[in-house]
Amino acid sequence: MTEAFSYADFTTRNAGFITEAEQERLGAGKVLVIGVGGMGGAAVQALARAGVGSFAIADIDTFEVSNFNRQVFADLDTVNQPKAQATAARLRRINPGIALAVYGAEWQQKLDELLQQYSIVINGMDDIAAGIDLYRRARRFGTTVIDAYTSSLPSVTVVTPTDPRPEERLSYPSRSREIAAIDASIRSGCFMCEMEHVLVHSSSVRHIQMSAAIELIAGKRKRMSFAPMVITTGNLMAYETIKLLLGYPTADCRGYFFNPWAMRVERPLPWIMAAPKRLLVRRFLTRMLGA
Repeated sequence: MTEAFSYADFTTRNAGFITEAEQERLGAGKVLVIGVGGMGGAAVQALARAGVGSFAIADIDTFEVSNFNRQVFADLDTVNQPKAQATAARLRRINPGIALAVYGAEWQQKLDELLQQYSIVINGMDDIAAGIDLYRRARRFGTTVIDAYTSSLPSVTVVTPTDPRPEERLSYPSRSREIAAIDASIRSGCFMCEMEHVLVHSSSVRHIQMSAAIELIAGKRKRMSFAPMVITTGNLMAYETIKLLLGYPTADCRGYFFNPWAMRVERPLPWIMAAPKRLLVRRFLTRMLGA
C-alpha cells in the first residue's frame, strides 16, 4: 500500500478549500501535540488528514475502555497500548510519509528542546500543573499554545507568546509559585478559577448536570466527556492551527465557546457585564460546594 500512496492524491480533495500553495505550506508545517487522547487526538487526526507533514506527539497514558466514548484512536485494537505509540501508528496509516517524533513520560524533560523546534503546540492535557509549566516555557521560547477550557461546550483559545498566560488572566493561585510547589490545594484553586470563568462567560451551566459538576469540582469524580463535544473541540483546535500555519487571523487568548445546542458562538462578556455575573457565580459555587 505504501508504494501506491502519493501526497498529491491524498490531498486532492482539499483543493477548493485551500490553494495549492497553501497545501504546500501545510505539508511543511510542524506541530507539537501534548496529550493525544480526547481533544488532542481529534486535533492531530484532523491535521494529519489535512496534510500537515510533521508532528511531535507526547502522552504518558495508555488507552483504556473508558476512553472509547470520545477518543478517536481508542478501540479494541489499541486498548492497553501507550497512547503516543498507538496514535503514531494510526497516523502513519493515514500518511505514510508523515514525519513523527513520539514521546512518552520523557517529554517533560525534553520540553525546552521541543519548544525551540515547534512554534505551535496543542495542549491536550488535563494536568493543570503541567499545563502551567507549558505556558510559562512557551512564553520564553516564543511558542503559540492552542488550548480549550474545561467546559461542557466546545471551546478554543490561541495564546501567543505576548499574551497573558491563563494563570495570569484567570488569577490562578499558582502565580509566582514554582511548579514543584503547586500542590493539590493550589491545583484545585486553579480549577475553580477556570470554572468561574467558564460559568461567567458561557452558558455551559445549562448543558451539564450540576450534581456531576459539583462532584468534579470537589474532586470526587473524573472529568465528564462526551464525544461530540470533545471531538468538536479538537476540530476547532485543528482549524486554529491551520490558520496559524497559513497566516490567517485566529481566535485570541480569551477564545470563544461554540454552543451546538443553541447554534451560536458565545464570546467573553465585556467587563461591565462580567463583574456582576462573577459575583453571582461565586455565590452559586460556594452554595453548591457547601451543600
